[in-house]
Amino acid sequence: MTVADLPAVNATLNGISAILLTIGWILISKRRIEQHRKVMLSAFATSTLFLICYVIYHANVGSKPFPGQGPIRTVYFAILIPHIILAAVTLPMALITLSRALRSRFDRHARIARWTLPIWLYVSVTGVIVYVMLYRMY
Repeated sequence: MTVADLPAVNATLNGISAILLTIGWILISKRRIEQHRKVMLSAFATSTLFLICYVIYHANVGSKPFPGQGPIRTVYFAILIPHIILAAVTLPMALITLSRALRSRFDRHARIARWTLPIWLYVSVTGVIVYVMLYRMY
């Protein structure tokens, strides 16, 4: 594996995170707390691994400009811009959410998790979409 392989690895990690987040949400809605905890810790670990690979890739390669032109370029940036903004928000929110759960402050955990989950899920799914548009469409 080389640095050039990391965008595909990152998209895979984002996809896995999205699946784990969805499973975690289903589990907590069914009150399966212990399974929810394990799945959400796995989602956090997967997202952490993504962030490490993302930083390594961009530290070595820099950014890749979108090659598309016309309306698809507008669609790409309409997805990318909120993705970037919400990605910056996701890390501190996930850390706070996880910290509250690990300290058994479940009332406060649930309050922030209601916001963290959809934002984190959006970032994970749009991360895969951005990858496809940037590296596979052209």
